[in-house]
Amino acid sequence: MDKKVTVVGAGNVGATAAQRLAEKGLCDVVLVDIVEGVPQGKSLDLTQAAAIEKHDCNLTGTNGYEDTAGSDIVIITAGIPRKPGMSRDDLISTNAGIMKKVTEQVVKYSPDTTLIVVSNPLDAMCHVAYEVSGFPKNRVMGMAGVLDSARFRAFIAMELNVSIENTHAFVLGGHGDTMVPLPRFSTVAGIPITELMPKDRIDAIVDRTRNGGAEIVGLLKTGSAFYAPASSAVEMAKAILLDKKMILACAVYLEGEYGFKDLFIGVPAKLGKDGVEEVIEINLTDEEKAALKNSADAVEDLKRVLAKLK
Repeated sequence: MDKKVTVVGAGNVGATAAQRLAEKGLCDVVLVDIVEGVPQGKSLDLTQAAAIEKHDCNLTGTNGYEDTAGSDIVIITAGIPRKPGMSRDDLISTNAGIMKKVTEQVVKYSPDTTLIVVSNPLDAMCHVAYEVSGFPKNRVMGMAGVLDSARFRAFIAMELNVSIENTHAFVLGGHGDTMVPLPRFSTVAGIPITELMPKDRIDAIVDRTRNGGAEIVGLLKTGSAFYAPASSAVEMAKAILLDKKMILACAVYLEGEYGFKDLFIGVPAKLGKDGVEEVIEINLTDEEKAALKNSADAVEDLKRVLAKLK
């Protein structure tokens, strides 16, 4: 393979991302984790599966970063989940420290790479990676909108009993309960869902989308979603590796777009070989603008917590 992607964090999200990357035949994969044996074991397991899945991607597991040198993309999933009794500030403090250390090592060995951040709280972690890396804004982005839009699409398909391949959806804003699903821009075979179902059903789907992650946590009891988050990060990586010029909702750094500055927030962006190649601005109604402003304010709150840690 002439492309190489590193996945930092060999937990459920990271290991599944490594699997998706390899089985799609996109690149060689390096899986990094601080726990000895885990990335090595999972990479070996995936290598043995390659004989059946029929791909020739090389998978490497490691506890250090030397093997990551020259990565085209680094997907960062490392971090801890929020635990009972843990405040938001505690979570940000812990994961910001992890993100800083990871980013420093990544930059040391792959100074020309592109970063896709998956760790939570996502929008805040994008800011940490951006500041620590010193990378231009087009090479740092967060996976949120792709996942949230996928959830929205799934619920639309379930409601209307149609192929999910016919669905398209946009979810903007921060990754959390302030996210902004946009029914006007969500379609089935080009038909806006506002013409296919009543407002009360749309409102119910929007609410379920906002709580999509919490719903899965509630069902699993001891874990959180990982299949869809991993697929979402890999979709972004694919767009970059193959120079697809795909329009995806991603957390990207804004410098005036949508009226926001110095802020990572989910908006439509064109992804290609140069990372974030263009931010797509769409016309929003006053109600949609207010909802996006509310979401941006929540991200600003996270930034203020980060500032206190410096």
